[in-house]
This record gives sequence, C-alpha cells and structure tokens, in this order.
Amino acid sequence: MDPLDRIDELITMVEQARSVPMSRNNCMFDRGEMIAVLDELRAELPADLRRAAALLDERDKIMEAGKREADRIIAEGETEHARLVSVNEITVSAEHEGARIVAEARAEAQRLRDEVDDYVDTALANFEQFLTRALASIERGRDKMHALREIGTFSGEEAERPLNF
Repeated sequence: MDPLDRIDELITMVEQARSVPMSRNNCMFDRGEMIAVLDELRAELPADLRRAAALLDERDKIMEAGKREADRIIAEGETEHARLVSVNEITVSAEHEGARIVAEARAEAQRLRDEVDDYVDTALANFEQFLTRALASIERGRDKMHALREIGTFSGEEAERPLNF
C-alpha cells in the first residue's frame, strides 16, 4: 500500500476513534491496530527514500560513465587526429577526419548528458509528485486534527460555563 494511503488510514482511525469519557481532546483506538499501521508506514517510507537515493546515485554513475566515455572518445579522436596530421601527404584529410571524430565525440557526449538529464529529471519529478502528495496528505490530516480540536474546545467550554438566570 502506498505510504500516503497509510497516512490517510491513520487519519481515518483517529477521526473515527471513540472519545475518552470526560475529555474533550483524548480518544481511544485499538493500540495494536495503530501500531501495525505505523509499522507498515515505517517500513514503506524508507524504501521510497532509499529508492530516491539510489536514483540519485545511479544518475551520478551514469553521468560519470558518460563523462569517461566522452573523454575517452575525445582522447581517441585527438590521438587519431595527431597521427593523421603527422603524415605529410594526408595532412588536410587528417585534419578534417580528426575534427569530425572530435565533433562526433562531443555530439555523443552531449547526447549522453541529455539522456542522463532527461532520465534524472523524470525520476526526480516522480519523486517530487510523491512528496507533494505526502505533504498534502499530512496537511489535510493536521487540518482535520485542528478542526476536531476546535470542535472539542468549543463544546467543552459551553459545558463548563455556569448557567446564569
């Protein structure tokens, strides 16, 4: 179950809990059930956080691999370029070929960077949506809790005031 669903379930449990007699703020609910839901939530949240951290690590590895590959291709191109330039009869051809290889390497490096950026952006956007939903759910829960507290406060004050005739 999604961690947001777990939070909604907890909010529902608190909302539906019976009030403690003679108390305006306290309620009763099944301790075992509440602990079970909280344990499940605790188990799910770290998995999502680990998954986000793994995505960031994977992004860094992909970017590093792309940079190494680009550097290798560029070095290869420059080496090939230098070799071709040293041969007098094909100097002009070698300069063009070397430039082409370097341009291809740079284009490939840029393509790899663009792919990594798109992948990371998508992964982070998904994680952002998850966190936004989680925050919205938490805010709704807090709002409900505050509303319940306000309702309990008002009815409690009316009951405690002496009647004036």
